[in-house]
Amino acid sequence: MAEQAVRPSSIDPAEPGGVRGVARWRTVDIVVTAVLGVAFGVVFCACHLLGQLLSTPLDFFPPIKGLLNGVFLMPGVIAGLLVRRPGASIFAGTLAAWVSLLLGSPFGGIIVVYGLVQRAGAELGFLLTRYRSFGWGTAVLAAVTAGLSTSILDLSLYYPVSGEYPFWAFTLPYTVATVLSSVLLAGVVGLLLVRAIARTGALSSFAAGRTRV
Repeated sequence: MAEQAVRPSSIDPAEPGGVRGVARWRTVDIVVTAVLGVAFGVVFCACHLLGQLLSTPLDFFPPIKGLLNGVFLMPGVIAGLLVRRPGASIFAGTLAAWVSLLLGSPFGGIIVVYGLVQRAGAELGFLLTRYRSFGWGTAVLAAVTAGLSTSILDLSLYYPVSGEYPFWAFTLPYTVATVLSSVLLAGVVGLLLVRAIARTGALSSFAAGRTRV
């Protein structure tokens, strides 16, 4: 049983289980995804405070505040790239949101909704590749879909159209800023981080630690 729990994961359709095997979660998958979620939940608390400090200087052009969103999209993309299981993005990101809430997030319960929506956006990126590819293209795609989901939720809840900033004058630059931030932090930095961890040998039980993506 213990041997089965830590056997290397695979996304190679030619190997036993094929693509269908990707959906089978192992104990090590659950543990690592949970650890990622908890770790990022702690990081979120620090980022909330930092974001409040950086938000005011950006008041001269509010749409640019979308650049602050990327860090909150990292756990979903990183979990998907590392664990390579359907639902990994949602699991890690939603857990991160709950941990952040329990540690005193100033945003209250809405952060759990954000955790679910943002990570569902990242999950969509992996779903579009049918969980077959985990290289640069998929990392960027998952980051883009995560950024778009965040933009839609933000623009629906917090940034209604006003006379000062008409719909396209705010919506477009805010969405571009959020997606750009997500691509750079969640996509590029996220994949580089997974590769860096893989080089240490810590991911030997995962396909991410055995293949160059």
